[in-house]
Amino acid sequence: MGPLLVSLGIVLILVILVISKYNRLVKLRNNRENAFADIDVQLKQRHDVIPQLVATVKGYAAHEKETLDLVVSARNGAMNARTIDEKIVAENALSSALSGLKITLEAYPDLKANTNFHQLQEEIADIENKLSAVRRYFNSATKELNNAVETFPSNIIAGMFGFKKQMMFDLGTERPTLEKAPQISF
Repeated sequence: MGPLLVSLGIVLILVILVISKYNRLVKLRNNRENAFADIDVQLKQRHDVIPQLVATVKGYAAHEKETLDLVVSARNGAMNARTIDEKIVAENALSSALSGLKITLEAYPDLKANTNFHQLQEEIADIENKLSAVRRYFNSATKELNNAVETFPSNIIAGMFGFKKQMMFDLGTERPTLEKAPQISF
């Protein structure tokens, strides 16, 4: 009877360990998804402001059609992205297009003096600052999940239940430009 109780005790401990690790992985995954929900709110605001900005710019910089089309196309791609990973890639493309638009607009002093354009720039700068903050929180939640997925013994449980390393909301090649706080100048 003694070895049987010891065996049952070991099995019970292993079952409790598996359940504990699995529940922790689920909590971490849900925390990451919740963090991305915060990003989604900011992205929606960003997507809503961009058409207004493009419309304002069109009146002053009609010959910059290619740049404006790139911003609109990137915005549409970002709005149509469904998964977190697709949204990360699409939003990085949109950030790149917006930074190209900022460079183009430097050549239009009349536009920079426009009140509506000024308000839209301030609104986008505010959204970008908020996005930066929630992106940091999301990346922290992703790092915590990835650490749990890759470290022993939770990596065994993660593999058994299909948990995988997740993508960070990285700025990629645009990092030096996009990590600077947006500046509004006139």
